[in-house]
Amino acid sequence: MDSRLRSTIAAALVTAAASSAAAAPNPAPPPTPVHVVRDTLHGVVIEDPYRWLEDKDSPETRAWVHDQMAFTQAQLAKVPGRDDVKAKLAAYKKVDARSVPTVRGKRLFFSARKADQQQAVLTMREGAEGADVALVDPNGMGADHTTNVALLDVSHDGSLVAYGIRTGGEDETDVRLLDVSTRKDVPGGLPKARYLGVAISPDKKGCWYSRWDALGSRIRWHRFGDDASKDKTVFGEGFGPERIPAVSLTDDGRWVVAWVYTGSAGDDIQLSVMDAMKGTRFTLVTGDLHEKVSIESAGGKFILSTTWQAPNGRVLVADWNNPAPAHWQEIIPTRKDAVIEGVSVAGGRLVVQYLQNVSSKLETFGLDGSPRGAIALPGIGSVSAVSGSFEGNEGYFSFESFNRPTAIHRYDFAAGADSEWWKLTVPFAGDRYEVRQITYFSQDGVKVPMFVTQPKGMEYDGSHPVLMTGYGGFNVNQTPGFAAFAAAWLDMGGVFVSTNLRGGGEFGDTWHQGGMRAKKQNTFDDFLGAAQWLLTHGYCTRERLGIIGGSNGGLLIGAAITQRPDLFGAAVCEVPLLDMLRFHRFLVARFWVPEYGSSEDAEQFQWLRAYSPYQHVVAGTKYPATLFVSGDSDTRVDPLHARKMAALLQAAQGGDKPVLLHYDASSGHSGGQGVDKSIEDDADVLQFLRAQLGMSAQN
Repeated sequence: MDSRLRSTIAAALVTAAASSAAAAPNPAPPPTPVHVVRDTLHGVVIEDPYRWLEDKDSPETRAWVHDQMAFTQAQLAKVPGRDDVKAKLAAYKKVDARSVPTVRGKRLFFSARKADQQQAVLTMREGAEGADVALVDPNGMGADHTTNVALLDVSHDGSLVAYGIRTGGEDETDVRLLDVSTRKDVPGGLPKARYLGVAISPDKKGCWYSRWDALGSRIRWHRFGDDASKDKTVFGEGFGPERIPAVSLTDDGRWVVAWVYTGSAGDDIQLSVMDAMKGTRFTLVTGDLHEKVSIESAGGKFILSTTWQAPNGRVLVADWNNPAPAHWQEIIPTRKDAVIEGVSVAGGRLVVQYLQNVSSKLETFGLDGSPRGAIALPGIGSVSAVSGSFEGNEGYFSFESFNRPTAIHRYDFAAGADSEWWKLTVPFAGDRYEVRQITYFSQDGVKVPMFVTQPKGMEYDGSHPVLMTGYGGFNVNQTPGFAAFAAAWLDMGGVFVSTNLRGGGEFGDTWHQGGMRAKKQNTFDDFLGAAQWLLTHGYCTRERLGIIGGSNGGLLIGAAITQRPDLFGAAVCEVPLLDMLRFHRFLVARFWVPEYGSSEDAEQFQWLRAYSPYQHVVAGTKYPATLFVSGDSDTRVDPLHARKMAALLQAAQGGDKPVLLHYDASSGHSGGQGVDKSIEDDADVLQFLRAQLGMSAQN
């Protein structure tokens, strides 16, 4: 805590809460006891008034969470128009949904949910036009509809499936096996844990898997039917917890790939491979490259996509018998105007997924890098990686944009023909809206783009409710996509803005590095610059500008409201990191130290202290209306961040705007709710925004 609050924090917070309650027309939130804990970090005294809320299971915390949620629901219940909002959301969510299929020979494996189902069903087809066959249906597995299923791997011949069963939004899964011909589970699964890849062996007698535990991640070999507690470690022995090995099998089923990284953005990559047929030992392909690398196998060669010596990416090949970097050959060089997002092998070709000015492009090449033509896309938008097999003739990918619902395409490589295999059918009038890509200058003069989806013919008179989002971290790209929440917001008369901040990967590794570690403030400056551009150009007034973000994007929202509380009318901060001086101590957050730094290091402590939202709340400040969203099942970002920050901001609020905590014991970081529950939760957020941004009940 900085000197503005040090030594007087308890009195200041209590006084601020009392004066706020007296001045505000809104009811005061439930009181929160203050118990200041003082730490000394690198000679600096840090005060924490709500350390006690870090203990999720204490009776005091449980009672506080109950009272906070009751208060939040009571405030949201006062906002008219909820039934209409739920109806708008239901029109987009209670519809048939489908994922891009995984191709194994003629069999397609995917998730499919019918309009009347709460959770997606693991499904198979024999061929593109075959009938859907339900393999695993989680809809009857729990009365609360929070149990969901995920495809983990399919044997190369398409006869055996490894799938995960997960409850709520937890990252942990139970791994189970299914015989596709009988459609019944078979022995050989794995216990509930956090897995970083499962790869079924070609003979289907076992699998390689990476599992995180107290010692860190290790790759183990599991023979189906054996006791998993006795599985042998085959890779990662001696690694510290900061080195994370994951495992996969190349699409041709030939090679087991172990890649090692530090941090969730894939820093410090090391690759090793093992012949899946022989299963003897891993051979090191690369040392620590400090770059991103992915690997596939086709035509007797390794295909490598990497940012090594090419921040925007390039494609190289290596011989199976001599795969060391000294023998790599470049076949697709880097481009200045586009970033390689991924490379697939399908239809006897390489399919390169480019991101050019934050819009997807697909181009095909021979194994020698010779151009074989582009796959035409419908316009500005996002595609998924192409799923197919090198020996086959077809590939599948999805395409979507802010004003274009998701469609899954089937591409016939032999004929060069594209067709829609499946399309999301929703009552969205996309022709009513236009998507504009706007470039503005951040504080340091760097050009930053954002997408604005708005009604056609809109007047720039400042009257529009605007909702702005961003992420800016971990090399993640924020590309144009269709979402039920955003579509409902547009239908209610809003404008939706998605920003492309430094820290993401939209313009290559340089863009990522420009918003991480010591340069993290650039991410926040980019976001604040977008807000100022919108206000200056007549999109909205400060009172009608809302912001929303989750996870690393929740950190973004926390930084925005503590650095420039005067810019925003409302903020929604979901599953956030907020106490950046302590984040690395909880759950799996130590894996993010390469992205943010750690307060245990004196220099990095100064980076984090400069912006950590929890340490920059100032008593008596007029903060925007703020809704914190989290839940007990978040096993990735500890919900203590939302609990502590909600208490602190409630006490410090010097204005008349509410600070609320939306906390669900069954919700987590990865979603997982049934459709009905997701509609209820999204309706809560939209009702909060409507009330705080001055939207009428008719919107």
